[in-house]
Amino acid sequence: MTAGAVHRQLPYRIRFEWGLDGARTVASGADLAVVVDVLSFSTCVSVAVERGVDVYPYRWKDTGAEDFAVHHGATLAGPRNGGGLSLSPASLRDTPGLERVVLPSPNGSAICHELAGEVPLLSAVCLRNAAATAEWVLATLPEDAVIAVIAAGELWHHGGPGNDGGLHHDGGLRPAVEDLWGAGAFLAGLVAAGREVFSPEAFSPEALMAAAAYDAAEPNLPEFLRGCSSGRELIGMGYPEDVEIAAGLDASSVVALMQGGSFKRV
Repeated sequence: MTAGAVHRQLPYRIRFEWGLDGARTVASGADLAVVVDVLSFSTCVSVAVERGVDVYPYRWKDTGAEDFAVHHGATLAGPRNGGGLSLSPASLRDTPGLERVVLPSPNGSAICHELAGEVPLLSAVCLRNAAATAEWVLATLPEDAVIAVIAAGELWHHGGPGNDGGLHHDGGLRPAVEDLWGAGAFLAGLVAAGREVFSPEAFSPEALMAAAAYDAAEPNLPEFLRGCSSGRELIGMGYPEDVEIAAGLDASSVVALMQGGSFKRV
C-alpha cells in the first residue's frame, strides 16, 4: 500500500484526522465530511441553524469576505474583540433579525470553505449536536458510506488573543483537546448505535481512539472544557458564556448540513 493510501486511512471507511492538511487527506473520496471546531465555529453554526439562520463559512482575514457577504445578502460577523455579531455562540443566539451570516474563522470555517466543493455532504459538528448528527448518518447514509471526521484544532499564536482568530498566528496546528472530544462524541455515537451497521474494521484506529477519548472525558465534560487551554483562554477573554454553551452536550437535535454554500438546519 502506498504512503498516500496509508495517510488517507484506506481501506477504513470511517476516518479521523486533524486540521486543514488532515482534511485534505482523509476527505478525498468521502461521502460525508464532518468538521469539528467546538470553540467555537461549529458551536456557532449549531446555535445559528437551530434558530433558522443560514451560515456561510469563509476564510479568516480574507479581504473578499465583505463582498462575499453582500453577494449573498448576509451579515458579516467580526472578531470577538470588535463587539457585536462575532465568532461567539452567545452573539449568534442573541442578535435579532438574522437570516444569513458569513462567519469566517481561521480553523473550522476555513476548512469547511475549502471542503464545500470537494465532498458531496458536509456537516458542522460540536458537542451540542454530535449525537443528533450520528443518528442522522445512521438513518440516512448507506452502510458503505465513507465518513471523514476532522478535528479543526487551533493555530498557535503569540502576543495576542487567539481562539477566535486573534493576532500573531504563526500558522502551526495546535491539536485542541475539545475538538478531539467533539469528534469523539460523534464517532462514539456511530460506534454505539451502529454496531449492526458498521463492522468493527470499518473504523480506523484514529477514529476509535477519538471515540475512546470522548468516552473517558464524558463524565466530567463541562469541567474539562472550562479547564482546558482553549476554555481557559475564552474565559480569560471575558466569554465564559460561550464555553458554557459549547459544553451543552446533546443540547440540540438539529443537524447542520451544507446546502447551496451555507449550513442549514436538517
